[in-house]
Amino acid sequence: MMDMDTKTYAVVDLETTGNSSRKGDRIIQIAIVLMKNGEVKERYMRFVNPGHKIPPFIRELTNIYDEDVEDAPTFQHIAEEVRELLEGTVFVAHNTAFDLPFLQSEFERCGVRKWYGLQVDTVELVKIVFPSLPSYRLQDISEALNISLPAAHRADDDAEATTELLRQCFIKLHTLPVETLELLHRRSFKLKSDLPSLFYTVLKNIRHKKPFQPYAKFRGIPYKPIQQIHAKNPVEVVYPNDETSKVEALQKVFPEFEKREAQIQFMDTVWDALKAEKEVAAEVPTGIGKTIAYLYPAAIQAIKEEKPVVISTYTNYLVDKIVTSELKKISKLLNTPLTSTIIKGKHHYISLRKFEELLTLSEQSYDETFSIMQILVWLTETTTGDLSELTASGGGQLFIDRIRSRQFPFTEEERAADYFTKHLEAANHANFIITNHAMLLSDMNREQPIFERIAGLVVDEAHQLVHTATRFRETVFSYTTWKYVMGQLGSNGENQLFPAVISLLNRLGEPTGLEERLLASYERFTTVFDEVTDQLAYYQSPKMKHQGNRKMYLFNEFPNNEQAFGEVSKVMFDYLDDAEGVERKLLAHASNLTKSEEALVEEWSYWLRELKIKASEWVELFLETEAENFAMWIEKDQRSLPSSLLVIRHPLDSSKIVQKFTERLKKQSIGVVWTSGTLAIGEKSRYIPDQLGLDETVPLHLFTAPKEFYDGANLYIINNMPDIQQVSQLDYIEEVANAVIQATMATGGRLFVLFTSKDMLRKTYELIVDSEQLAEYALFAQGITGGSRMKLLKSFSQFNQSVLFGTSSFWEGVDVPGDALSAVIVVRLPFASPENPIFKAKAEQIAAEGKNAFQEYALPEAVMRMRQGFGRLIRSSKDKGAFIVLDRRIETKSYGRQFIHALPNIQVKKMSLERMVKELENCYNK
Repeated sequence: MMDMDTKTYAVVDLETTGNSSRKGDRIIQIAIVLMKNGEVKERYMRFVNPGHKIPPFIRELTNIYDEDVEDAPTFQHIAEEVRELLEGTVFVAHNTAFDLPFLQSEFERCGVRKWYGLQVDTVELVKIVFPSLPSYRLQDISEALNISLPAAHRADDDAEATTELLRQCFIKLHTLPVETLELLHRRSFKLKSDLPSLFYTVLKNIRHKKPFQPYAKFRGIPYKPIQQIHAKNPVEVVYPNDETSKVEALQKVFPEFEKREAQIQFMDTVWDALKAEKEVAAEVPTGIGKTIAYLYPAAIQAIKEEKPVVISTYTNYLVDKIVTSELKKISKLLNTPLTSTIIKGKHHYISLRKFEELLTLSEQSYDETFSIMQILVWLTETTTGDLSELTASGGGQLFIDRIRSRQFPFTEEERAADYFTKHLEAANHANFIITNHAMLLSDMNREQPIFERIAGLVVDEAHQLVHTATRFRETVFSYTTWKYVMGQLGSNGENQLFPAVISLLNRLGEPTGLEERLLASYERFTTVFDEVTDQLAYYQSPKMKHQGNRKMYLFNEFPNNEQAFGEVSKVMFDYLDDAEGVERKLLAHASNLTKSEEALVEEWSYWLRELKIKASEWVELFLETEAENFAMWIEKDQRSLPSSLLVIRHPLDSSKIVQKFTERLKKQSIGVVWTSGTLAIGEKSRYIPDQLGLDETVPLHLFTAPKEFYDGANLYIINNMPDIQQVSQLDYIEEVANAVIQATMATGGRLFVLFTSKDMLRKTYELIVDSEQLAEYALFAQGITGGSRMKLLKSFSQFNQSVLFGTSSFWEGVDVPGDALSAVIVVRLPFASPENPIFKAKAEQIAAEGKNAFQEYALPEAVMRMRQGFGRLIRSSKDKGAFIVLDRRIETKSYGRQFIHALPNIQVKKMSLERMVKELENCYNK
C-alpha cells in the first residue's frame, strides 16, 4: 500500500431514528474506524438506546430492532468518549452533510464540546475519482468496486465499507498522470470538503514516478489513447443448414441450452433475409432468445462479406447487453473474435478542443469546477469519449452540454483526439456497428452517410422506431432553456461573458459605442420576448385541461397573435446581427489574442450559434405553416410561471420519415430485419409494420414462446371492483388503494402498480401512506419519491418488502428479473386520455378519413401497452407472478377480450379480491 499521509482518518457512520436531532431523532448505532497510512488502527462500535421506539421504516432499513438497543447506553453516556476518539483526526463520512451536523447537534445536546477539524466527504471524493459509477449510494458503490458490505445501513458494516472506499480512492489517485493531479489539485479549493490536502499528498507521492500506463495529451490534458480496432476473422465460418447442427453449436456455448423451435426458425429467417438481401419483419416475444438468434447469423454474414452488420436498438440496456455479454457468446460459438463499435450522434461525444478552451476561463461555479474534475479523471479511462458515461449533477450537466462535439476537427491534432471521428474509422473495420434508432434515421440527412458500406441491418425494438421518428420532427419551446441561452449573452450580474467581451473590444481598440448599441438591441429583444411569452404563460383557455398542478391546452385555442410572434423574430434577428458584428470584430484580431482571449471569443461564438438554433425553432413553431399534420399544445405549471412554460409541436405521422429511410436502404441491396416483441395487435397483424410504412410485400413472421415459459404466470381479473365509469374518481381510488394494500400483504411486497394517470397515482399513493397499513413496506412512487426511473428501480430492488407505483415509462423497457417482482397490478386499462393532444389530433384525423378512431387507434395502442406491461412480470421461464387487472371493463366490455387475447396463453382467473388474496397468500407464504 502506497503511503497515504501521516494524518489519522476517522471514518464515521451513524444509524438514526430520523434526519433531525433537534426534532427528537436519536442515534441508534455509531461506528468509527481509525485509519492511518492505509491501515486500520482501531475500531469502535456501539448500539445506542434512543429513548423511544424505532420507527418501522428504520427497522426495515437497518435491521436494528428495539430489543437490540434496549440494554445499550444512551448517547449522553458515550458522547465524551466519542468526542475524544475524534480529537485530532480527519472526519470522514459517506455524506458528511448528514453525519457531522447530526453528531455535532448531539454533542451540543449532551453538553460536550463540538468537534473541529478537516472533513472528507467520500460522496464528493468518489464522484471525482470514479466519475462513471451509475449510483453513489454506498451499497451500489460497494457492489461496483467489489467492497465487502454484509449489511447495508448497519453502522459497523457501512463504516468498514467507507474505509475501504477511501483506501481505493487513494489507490486510484496514485495511478493518475501527474498533469491530471496538478489540474485536480488546482481546482479542489472550491470543493465543499477538505480535499486539497488529500490531492496534494498524492501529488507529492507520485510527482517523480513514471505513470502506470502511457497517456496521450491534448494541449496538456492527459487522456487515454483511442485504440483502433480491426476485424480479424481467420476462421472460415458456415451457417449450419440443419437443425441438429444449430442445436449442437448452441449447446457448446450454453450448457443448459434447451431447443426452442421458434428460436431456430427466427434464426433461419434472419439468415435468409441477410443472405438474399431481402426485407423481413418478425414478432419475437420474450422467452425465445431473440438477441442470440439474430446475432449468430448476422456475425456469419459480416465475416463472409467483410463488412459490418448494423444493429439498431432503442434502449441503452440492450446496447450494453449486446456489447458486454451476447457478442462474447457468439465469438465463442464461432471460435473467432468479433469486434464491434457503438456509434451515436456527434453531440454524445466530448470535444477536447472545447473542454481545453473552457479550462482557461477563470470564473467557474462549484458545479462547473466539480464537472471539470470528474472529466479530467474520466479522460484517463474512457475508451469511447461518450459523455453519457459520466454521472453528473444537474448543474454539471449544463457544463457538459457546452463541451459536446458539434463540429468536425479543424487540425490533425484535433482529428487525432476526436472520438467521433475515431468511431467512424473503427466502424469500417468492425464486424458489428451498434447504434440507436435516432442515429439510424438521422443518417438519411447526412451528405456522407455512415451506414452505407454494410452487410445488413437488424432493427430491434422496431415498434419504438415509430416514436423515434415522430420525436425526430418534434419541436419544443422551453421557456427555461431559452432564458438560459439568452442569459449567456446578456449583461445581468451573474453573467461574466458579456462584460469580458466588451473589455476585450476596448483592449483591442475597437470604436466606443458598441456596448451601448448591443445593450439596447438586447434590451429590445428581451422586452418583446418577455411580453409575448407572458401572454402564452398567463392566458387562461376556457378549455384548459388539468393534470395535477400542470395545465394544458391546444395551441389553436390561444388567440391568434402572429404579429407578436413576428415581432419577437424581428428583434431577435436584429440582436443576432449586432452580436455577430461583435464576433466579426473579435475574429479580425485573432492573431493578437491570448489563449484565454481565444477561449472567450469561442465561448461568445458558441452561444451565438445556440441562439441562432433557437431563432430557427421560433420561426418553425410560431410562424411557419406546413402541410404536414401535427399536434401543437401548451403546457404550464401554475406554481412556477413563466418558467414552466412549454410549447410542443408533435408530428402525427411518422411513416413518411421511415419510408424515406427505407427507400435509401433499398438502394444499397442489403438484407433488413425488423424485429420486436410487439408488431401485431389482435386482428391487426401489420399494425406496427403499417405505422413504419413497410411495404405490404414485406413478409411478417409471428413467433410464439414455448408454452411452458409462462407456466408461472396467472391473470387475475377482480370482478368485485366498482365499475370505473360508474363511480367517482375518489371512490375508485379508495378501492384501488385497498386492493394494493391487500395484494401487497398477501405477496409480501415486490409489486409494480401501473397507472395511466399521474394524478391518480399520486392520490392513491398518498391515501396508502396516510393509512399507515403499509408502514412496514418501502414505497416508491414515480414523480413523488424522487430520482430517475433507474434509481427508483434500484431502490425498489434493494428491499424485499417494496412497492413501486409507476406510469407510462414503467409499462415497458424495465427488467426486474427473478423474484424481484411478484405481481403487476393494472389499475385501469391503458387507454390514452381523450384529452391528450396527440391522441386528440390523431383521432380527429382518423375520423376525418371516415374510420372509427377507437377501433383503429385507441384500442390497438392500449392493447399494445397492456402487452408491454405484462412483459414486466415474466422475463424468464423460472419467474412466477400475478398479473392483476382491477379495471372491470376487461370483462364487461366487448373489447375486453382483445386485451386478454393479446396476452400469452396463461390461466385467466376471474374472482373477488378476497379470494385472490387467499390464493396469493397460499402461493407466496408456503
